[in-house]
Amino acid sequence: MTNLKACIVAVGSEMLTPFRVDTNSLVVTERLNAIGYDVRLKAVVGDDIAELAGVLASALTWADALVVTGGLGPTDDDITRGAIAQVLQTPLDVHEHVVERIRERFARRGMEMPEINRRQAMAPRGATLLDNPNGTAPGLWIERGPTAIVVLPGPPREMTPMFDAVVRDRLAARSGGAGLFRRVVKVTGRSESDVDTHAQPVYGRWTTAPVPIATTILAVLGQIELHLTARAENRAEGEAALDAAVEELKAVLGSAVYSTDGRNLDVVVGDLLREKHFTVAVAESCTGGLLTSRLTDVPGSSAYLERGFICYSNRSKIELLGVPDVVLAEHGAVSDPVAQAMAAGARARAGTTVGMGVTGIAGPGGGTPGKPVGTVSIAVIVDGTTRVRTFQFVGGREQVKFQASQAALNMLRLILENNDQRRPR
Repeated sequence: MTNLKACIVAVGSEMLTPFRVDTNSLVVTERLNAIGYDVRLKAVVGDDIAELAGVLASALTWADALVVTGGLGPTDDDITRGAIAQVLQTPLDVHEHVVERIRERFARRGMEMPEINRRQAMAPRGATLLDNPNGTAPGLWIERGPTAIVVLPGPPREMTPMFDAVVRDRLAARSGGAGLFRRVVKVTGRSESDVDTHAQPVYGRWTTAPVPIATTILAVLGQIELHLTARAENRAEGEAALDAAVEELKAVLGSAVYSTDGRNLDVVVGDLLREKHFTVAVAESCTGGLLTSRLTDVPGSSAYLERGFICYSNRSKIELLGVPDVVLAEHGAVSDPVAQAMAAGARARAGTTVGMGVTGIAGPGGGTPGKPVGTVSIAVIVDGTTRVRTFQFVGGREQVKFQASQAALNMLRLILENNDQRRPR
């Protein structure tokens, strides 16, 4: 299979500010991967014709497909056409039929076309114009040596339909039907180095397999992700290879793998609760409602989430959850016994199958030598099964809170996956 390389360039100074983000490249990457193109470079370039020309000229030396989005408007700072003409050393021609189409579009709205809109009818000589039913600026298709240059308008409502309707088939013909197919394996409860130690002997063999698979490991807050990319002649071959690869990883990583189909941990836990007809009550201190919020982020969570308690003070733990004051005095608010009492109190008061308790020190203050910032005690009770554990998380306040919610969800997941009971509806 030919290894087709692609470059995506987004044009616009606004995307170099804190106020606007390039999202077009995500859409284009997804489409390119599906037809066999490996995106090797993404760039955002401001409204400077010399800088844009330099980026385009460099990409033309190696890319099989160069996709440019934006900079096709009518104003002086829309410099994409001029930069391409400069790099290709070709003049810009005005296409009068496009001028008339733009003029008619303005007329339908009762407006007269400003003369500057004639710029949108300009194209480097030899370019094929791509129709834009959702806007005024046509796209461009240019072949220069082995490289296909695709120029698309910046607004997503114009760019995406044009790519899907016109460009994809032109580019797909060059890839011979091959594609890149992806899978993400999500792991929690283990470090990046530990995951790689066990996974590398497995994924190290895949690069020379009949359907080669490339693997990237990403450390994300509260979890590790293994991104698998298979290059195959067709989707069936690619998906079959990825299915086998995922099974190999699950065999060496075990229960630490919580998702192979893109679901986040809160969705996985929600699906397990719904499947077993279990209900849950949550008691939170340091997470301040984050765990409950994550459970409610899942559509349909009313089927299993009964209620949540935010008990930040010791008094609230005693009054709302029935945590014995003697336990608080003897062990402190951040301790396994208090977390367990919180989970038991929430479960008893709500009458649920599951009770969860979280108490800790999120920081930046409040830590002691015995219980430093990041110390979090978590308890999960499911029927007759109780799990309690104290963690030591690192990072700032938000990071500690998120990791605590992630650990609590994972503790519940592990219990549910080993619980064969199902409640009647």
